[in-house]
Amino acid sequence: MFANGLSYLAIPGPSVMPDRVLRAMHRPAPNIYTGTLHDVTRSLIPDLKALVRTRHDVAIYIANGHGVWEAALSNVLNDGDTVLVLATGRFCVGWGEMAEALGAQVETLDFGDTEAVDPDRVEAALRADTGGRIKAVLTVLVDTSTGVRNDIKAIRAAMDAAGHEALLMCDGIASIGCDAYDMDDCGADVTVCASQKGLMTPPGIGFVWMNDKADAVRGRKARVSRYWDWRPRVAGDEFWKLFGGTAPTHHIYGLREALDMIFEEGLEAVWARHEGLARAIWAAVDVWADGGPLRVNVKDEDARSRAITSLQLGEGQGDALRNWCEETMGLTLGIGLGRTPASAYFRLGHMGHVNGHMVLGLLGTLDAGLKALEIPHGHGAVEAASAVLADLSHAPGAAG
Repeated sequence: MFANGLSYLAIPGPSVMPDRVLRAMHRPAPNIYTGTLHDVTRSLIPDLKALVRTRHDVAIYIANGHGVWEAALSNVLNDGDTVLVLATGRFCVGWGEMAEALGAQVETLDFGDTEAVDPDRVEAALRADTGGRIKAVLTVLVDTSTGVRNDIKAIRAAMDAAGHEALLMCDGIASIGCDAYDMDDCGADVTVCASQKGLMTPPGIGFVWMNDKADAVRGRKARVSRYWDWRPRVAGDEFWKLFGGTAPTHHIYGLREALDMIFEEGLEAVWARHEGLARAIWAAVDVWADGGPLRVNVKDEDARSRAITSLQLGEGQGDALRNWCEETMGLTLGIGLGRTPASAYFRLGHMGHVNGHMVLGLLGTLDAGLKALEIPHGHGAVEAASAVLADLSHAPGAAG
């Protein structure tokens, strides 16, 4: 009834694409052999490094997140190597499954779907590996299925306390450009990300950052698939080697514009915006929960993503609310991916090109849906969220 007009895709990726990004991509195919495309591409590298706050190298792939999972693994694992998966949802498990398909042995520490990685358990597992079988520890900064955010710096500290030489490999696909992340400070050896979430660019390109320790492991491998090998991409002595072939021309222009938007706002300001919008959402959910079944999946606020929130209702109610929001109001929410029962869960993507009025509109739509479907809930949720944003707008350093 009220869905006609501009729809709002509030799933946890692909995220809302800014008009500036779409306009930058709306152009004829450029010359791939020389000229402006080469200059624009090379201008991405320092900003991609700044995005994750690393002094180390980055390789760009024509691939989605699963592609850069494989790229990262292919450069550092040999057949029979063991990886330790730190599972806080579906996605780190999936990365481990990919490692297994590449010939690795997989050991998993499962922390459930609602809590972050416990560094003490990581340290104990690595201390027990006296023979150094484990070659890499796989983790996610944020798991897109659960909204759990992990403390990567604490995981590195646990690895160091155990005196273990495994690589720390971090998936930042759901969170880079949204949740605060400093690759060098937190001690990650490899970081992967893709274009379609916090980077506000259509799906299709991904990134692998690697430090010297990871590249030294790459150097000891007998061979790496020519396409996945990060060394030619990093060297870039010939333009086509940056991408293993033809460049992703229009993604390059879109990403250039997206990075301009991030650094015009300021990376720390981007993080602060996501922090404030997330806290407004949590404030609303707290009110709804006081009188109904709606719950944030992650109880500990420190372990919650600032880019995605997973929510739980009763069985069937999550799907019912998602369907009502999309069909009646034009708001699309994320499915209960990897959860049981899936019909009880739904996810909110509040990443990238999202601001206060969009989040308040999202919350108002959810409030209307709870009423229309007669799902019990507390009242005054949107008021609570608006109060959070009003208070934060007066905080020191807030934009006027």
